[in-house]
Amino acid sequence: MPGRVSGKRYAQAIFELAREQDQLDQWAVDLQVVDQVVQDPEFRVFLNHADVPLGQKTQAVDVVLRDVHPLVRNLVHVLVVRGQSDLAAGILDDYTDILDDYHGRQRVNVTSAVPLSDGQLERITRFISDLTRREVLVSTQVDDSIIGGIVIQIGDQLLDGSTRSRLESLRNQMHSAVIGPGFSTGQGGDTNGD
Repeated sequence: MPGRVSGKRYAQAIFELAREQDQLDQWAVDLQVVDQVVQDPEFRVFLNHADVPLGQKTQAVDVVLRDVHPLVRNLVHVLVVRGQSDLAAGILDDYTDILDDYHGRQRVNVTSAVPLSDGQLERITRFISDLTRREVLVSTQVDDSIIGGIVIQIGDQLLDGSTRSRLESLRNQMHSAVIGPGFSTGQGGDTNGD
């Protein structure tokens, strides 16, 4: 739809304002509060309800978000007036990305089959920091379906060192070796060379 502004553009604009105010990190906290409030199912229904006057919606925003910076609250007013309050989560994500880039940080998600020891986490953090040449903020999760090893998500890049991935690769190699190149599965062609 023409005229709609993306969450990234809102995030960039709010970042510039926060930088001018020298409150980059505080506004990140405020945007987290906004995201939590806007994600509340009842409040979301209220904000999106066509029969609720805009004045009531903006008053409710003022009451619920009274502790956030007035310019952040104003952003929420703009989103509500434009019917774009659902962009709040995306704005938070984009703002966090911009802020991390500004501070030279890289967020990384590490998935392992079992909880990592402090030493393992420290080695992984150092490895990623050397790789990205940035301060690394690691979040971890345990997923026993990967069987063993680790999976590291760095932005849009995935380093998959999981046992599950290695087993799948081995299975594919064995499948290719047994069946051989050019083998047809019988769908739409002759498999015996006649």
